[in-house]
Amino acid sequence: MLHTFQSQRGMVTSPHHLASQSGLSILKQGGTALEAVVAMASTLSAVYPHMTGLGGDAFWLISYPDGRVEIIEACGAGALQTSTDAYRKAGHTTVPWRGGWAANTMAGTVSGWQLALQQSAACKNTLPLHALLEDAIWYAENGYVVSESEAALLHSKQTELLQNTDFAQSYAPNSRLFQHGMVRKNPALANTLRQLVQNGLQSFYKGSIAENLLHDLKRVNSPLSAEDFSSHEAVFKKPLSAKLKHAHVYNAPPPTQGVASLAILRLFEKLGVQEGEGFAHIHGLVEATKQAFLFRNAHVGDPRWMTEDAQAFLDNEKRCIELAHKIDMQRAAPWPQPSQAGDTTWMGAIDSSGIAVSMIQSLYFEFGSGVFLPQTGILWQNRGASFQLEEGAWNAFVPGRKPFHTLNPALAHFDDGRVMVYGTMGGEGQPQTQAAVFTRYAQFGTPLQQAVTAPRWLLGRTWGSESQSLKVESNMDAGVVAKLEKAGHAVERVAPFSSMMGHAGALVRHADGVLEGAADPRSDGCVATF
Repeated sequence: MLHTFQSQRGMVTSPHHLASQSGLSILKQGGTALEAVVAMASTLSAVYPHMTGLGGDAFWLISYPDGRVEIIEACGAGALQTSTDAYRKAGHTTVPWRGGWAANTMAGTVSGWQLALQQSAACKNTLPLHALLEDAIWYAENGYVVSESEAALLHSKQTELLQNTDFAQSYAPNSRLFQHGMVRKNPALANTLRQLVQNGLQSFYKGSIAENLLHDLKRVNSPLSAEDFSSHEAVFKKPLSAKLKHAHVYNAPPPTQGVASLAILRLFEKLGVQEGEGFAHIHGLVEATKQAFLFRNAHVGDPRWMTEDAQAFLDNEKRCIELAHKIDMQRAAPWPQPSQAGDTTWMGAIDSSGIAVSMIQSLYFEFGSGVFLPQTGILWQNRGASFQLEEGAWNAFVPGRKPFHTLNPALAHFDDGRVMVYGTMGGEGQPQTQAAVFTRYAQFGTPLQQAVTAPRWLLGRTWGSESQSLKVESNMDAGVVAKLEKAGHAVERVAPFSSMMGHAGALVRHADGVLEGAADPRSDGCVATF
């Protein structure tokens, strides 16, 4: 898929075609890009539940027609009424990846929807909530066709997931796992969405839905309490930004790894690479990634515990030059370093007024904690599995602390008036895929869809693998791959169009109002436009 779609009235992209159609429907009804993204996010919770849902977190990066850019941080904090001692008494030396003890942070997604809709209402008259959630309710109630990616992950992770009895009853009724192409229903989720329509989005945290969630979380020994629900709220944040030669680029501040995404672009620009897709392009981005990840791994987390300021790091020209000088354009620097996993959905929307939204929403690992809450039909995230139980350690568990996030939505304002929203799922791969897509399009003039489709790479661990190699899709130019190996990269060839490379997407609005968009052939998604 290499053709870039174009239009004028409105455009969306997401990793599932049904979600994209939900967003387009809202734009056609006169809704804003913010409302379209809520519609897509809710539909994804019904049809792409292995990647996202109401039990996860989200970050919104929003550009308004007047040039303002803001972040909505909708991520939850660690449980307030537990401690590292409680984990140890329960027999855990580390936070487990699955089960109730992994469900240890509040879910922020729905609070992000609420704040986004408040912003939408400030721009124009809003559509009713039932219109935004209508498709999600229908698919949850009547069923959706299980995607190949959901079925494959369900099969590969069944040993750890089916230990949760409620998960097993939902995903393996009569002891038979759902397969690709089968129709799965989630009537409890449909009922939850209806309650949100009837009682308002706040009822997720302070109402009947919250009560049902707490009841089921306690059954699996989650440390979350009523206090965690009632005290949670999404917040506005100032985005991180960096000035490149022809654009300002934006991303989410800590506790996300957005600083790494921007640092890669800052460092790569200083390398003076003149041509895309060659050895210098890919090697340069990989080496810039290493330098950015070293800063991220040492410093990024809940900003209340950070010892360095992320924006100050990006603004420090001398330091950026010093880091760029550490990059040898002929040899690969030693690796590995600790890496971060995670699975996510990114979606984007631009409406006719020029509101542009880059939004990312996640359960962290595939199917999150594996805790399926039967009264609500919700899977709860395991974002807090990244916490460490050693006091004083990086990202150490502290009640009320927000965990480190791989999630980071991206956006750019070009000097010529273009606005670009882009992003991907893929944990450790998110900054790397963002850098690939952006540099291809913005620096080397590659058409948008080609920039998303072209062969990609991934340094480090992903999808539960411990491999720290430089993974490259096998359809990458053989000469370039040979040069990467000669330079000392531990290259591992993987199948082309592999999901491990993320499900990317991008939208661009030109100064004359023309829109263009791209979706990833590695996903089940599409661009939808009118």
